[in-house]
Amino acid sequence: MPANIYAACAAISAAIAVSMGAFAAHGLKSILSAYQLDIIDTGVQYQFYHALALLVVAWMHQQRPARLLKLSAGAFLVGTLCFSGSLYLLALTGIRGLGVITPIGGVAFIIGWFMVATHCWQNKGNTDAS
Repeated sequence: MPANIYAACAAISAAIAVSMGAFAAHGLKSILSAYQLDIIDTGVQYQFYHALALLVVAWMHQQRPARLLKLSAGAFLVGTLCFSGSLYLLALTGIRGLGVITPIGGVAFIIGWFMVATHCWQNKGNTDAS
């Protein structure tokens, strides 16, 4: 995918994170328990962190396209869907079985970060001298 698609996904993900946080804080505060609101808050935080990370990866990919950056972008998207998505569903539905999906998202986040690190390490000597 082109870098602008990653950037658009990052912006949409950030918008969803803000919306979910606001919805939980204002619309669900009187309905959900403090524990459920904490679960949503954790999902919002990780979604927002990785929306920003995805935006940075999109910028890096625009500067110097690389397969590892594409893979890390995909890992961040999968991580957000599995990690934050499962936490939102767990908090809203109470279905405990959804908790098994959350670690898959966490592993995807970790893999994405290692791919970014590997890309940076492999390209440590490739600087533009302009």
